[in-house]
Amino acid sequence: MEVEQNLSTGGERGIVLQDEEVKKEEDEEPAADTEEEDEDALPHSEILDIFEEGLARLVQDPLLCDLPIQVTLEEVNSQIALEYGQAMTVKVLKADGEIMPIVVVQNATVLDLKKAICRFMELKQQREGGVKHVSWRYVWRTYHLVFQGEKLEDDTMRLKDYGIRNRDEVTFMKRLRKK
Repeated sequence: MEVEQNLSTGGERGIVLQDEEVKKEEDEEPAADTEEEDEDALPHSEILDIFEEGLARLVQDPLLCDLPIQVTLEEVNSQIALEYGQAMTVKVLKADGEIMPIVVVQNATVLDLKKAICRFMELKQQREGGVKHVSWRYVWRTYHLVFQGEKLEDDTMRLKDYGIRNRDEVTFMKRLRKK
C-alpha cells in the first residue's frame, strides 16, 4: 500500500520500493523451480529399491558372493579384509550342529570373537526374524568356547595364542555346574 501512495505522488521512494518488490518476485520464481525439481525427485522408497538392486548386483561379484543380499557395510569390509589376508574366518559350531562363519581380524582376542558372534546372531535374527533378545550374559555364563579340547577362558588372550588359524573350528560347550 505504501508503494501505491508514493507512486501517486511521484516520489522516488515509491520507485525504489517497487524495484524491491520486483526483486522479491524474482527471488520467489526459483523457489517454484525447486518445487518442480522436488516433484521430479524419486520418493524415498524408490531410491531404497534402486540402491538394493545395485547392492544385489554388487554382491554377485565373485569376491562378495558369500554375503547375503541385505548386506551391511561391516560385512563388506570384513569380506574385503579376508581377501587381503587381514582377517580370518573362525567356524563356530553350535550344539544343534549349525556352523556360524565368524570373521575376525588376524590378531583378535577371545573377547573380539565373542563380540563378533553376538553381532552375527543379531544380523541373522534381523534377517530371519525369531527371537527378539538374547541374554549374552547368560550365554557366556552357561557356555564356553572350546578349541581342540582347550577352553577359551581368558578374554584378553589372542586367538592365535590358542593356535586358532583361518577356517579353524571352535565349538560351544555347555559348562558343567559345580556342586
